[in-house]
Amino acid sequence: MNLRVKFTKKNYLKYISHHDLMRLFERAFRRANIPIKYSEGFNPQPRLSIANPLALGIASGGEYMDIELQEKIPEEMFIESINGELPEDIRVIEVKYIEEIKSLSSLISWSYYEIDFEANNLENNKELEKLISKWLEEEEIFIKKIRHKGRRTIERNRNIKDLIGNVVVKSNAYPSQEPVVINCLLKAGDRGNLNPRDFILAVDKYLYLGIDWDTVNIYRLALFIEKDGKIESPI
Repeated sequence: MNLRVKFTKKNYLKYISHHDLMRLFERAFRRANIPIKYSEGFNPQPRLSIANPLALGIASGGEYMDIELQEKIPEEMFIESINGELPEDIRVIEVKYIEEIKSLSSLISWSYYEIDFEANNLENNKELEKLISKWLEEEEIFIKKIRHKGRRTIERNRNIKDLIGNVVVKSNAYPSQEPVVINCLLKAGDRGNLNPRDFILAVDKYLYLGIDWDTVNIYRLALFIEKDGKIESPI
């Protein structure tokens, strides 16, 4: 029995690593007596996978995990049982039994983020809307990626234009005390992935916003799969 699970990861627990998150769920399943199936062999592991794991420091209202159960249990019972064993900042909010054969990670195509920040060189949000609209008309948008290989440092330019979906500037009354807030749809998964931090670095680089990096906050709103050119929820 394959169960798809939607859960949140918020507040302080946005700093928990992917490895520790997997261990946290494994312990919670055991304490809640969830009949999760384990792999065979010398070191059995629970059959669970989390799609497109978050980087440290990014919270989310919509993460997804597939688990394999030994037997079917009511969905409402699963949610109640597992939430009774999870910390408050991680909540299972929806589950659904699926017949999907492909891995969840291979299905995820887009991530939707909300990013807020303060910018020293920006007068108002209308100005930012125009700047971003013109920026997205560019044929190429490059960021510099640095990779360390042994004692060598390798730099290369990466074109991220095709990894950016829509970008929406929310209408806060900037330059009041409230930060700028933008929503952005970014490519995710095995067929291309754009880290939201790289995206906001590119925004600052190209638009000269003077972003105060101590104020940047990133929140993942949702993950999406793509079918027949349309994006939809995995659950």
